[in-house]
Amino acid sequence: MATEAWDPERIRLVVLDWDGTLVDSRQAIVSTLQATFQEAGHRVPSPERCQEVIGLGLREALAALAPETDEDQRDLLQAVYSRRFQGFGAGEMPFFPGVLQGLHRLREGGYFMGIATGKSRRGLDRMLQAWGLGDAFHATRCADETASKPDPRMLRELLGTFRAMPSEAVYVGDTAFDMEMAYRLDMPRIAVTYGMHAQSRLAPWQPQAWAEDFSQIVKHLGAGGLVRPPSEGYN
Repeated sequence: MATEAWDPERIRLVVLDWDGTLVDSRQAIVSTLQATFQEAGHRVPSPERCQEVIGLGLREALAALAPETDEDQRDLLQAVYSRRFQGFGAGEMPFFPGVLQGLHRLREGGYFMGIATGKSRRGLDRMLQAWGLGDAFHATRCADETASKPDPRMLRELLGTFRAMPSEAVYVGDTAFDMEMAYRLDMPRIAVTYGMHAQSRLAPWQPQAWAEDFSQIVKHLGAGGLVRPPSEGYN
């Protein structure tokens, strides 16, 4: 698929991943996955293998780690994981440097702001409430209320919410699942190199830009006081 030329001036919707892009949750997720498999009596996956599936919806991640399990076993694993992960507070999954300031600049720059994440709705809302960010994003989509990455359904839904074309939006993420999801819609994408997946896994999906820290994302979008008016008809 030929990707439309990267034109930041056309962007009015910024959609971001959560884990690995905004917050440093790697240790919390990996340790919870390992403890889940141990408690359920299954072979415990390595930290590296756990990190590779971060970004998928929980059920899809569990299936990838243990393809031999059946639906009932995955129900159990999912329940154990959810219970254990609730033990982590927001302070144990801090924002990466510059994220809060960068989000503020993007909002002030006039962009619509969205999240498309592999987290559950309950999990994302818990974090947004804990950080006082309930009003920071105009719309969000979670894996348990739509299709898991890399299916682009959650991005299609967000585009529909804002009545935006793929070329008018950008997706920012740290995993190959993120990049593939946006690639399949021919949506511009910024790959961050400080998250879960190595650059070698992100590169095949031809991101239009790379970011070594969150401030570079803001610079790519030119969000320094540039006001982009809302589209007509969006409430």
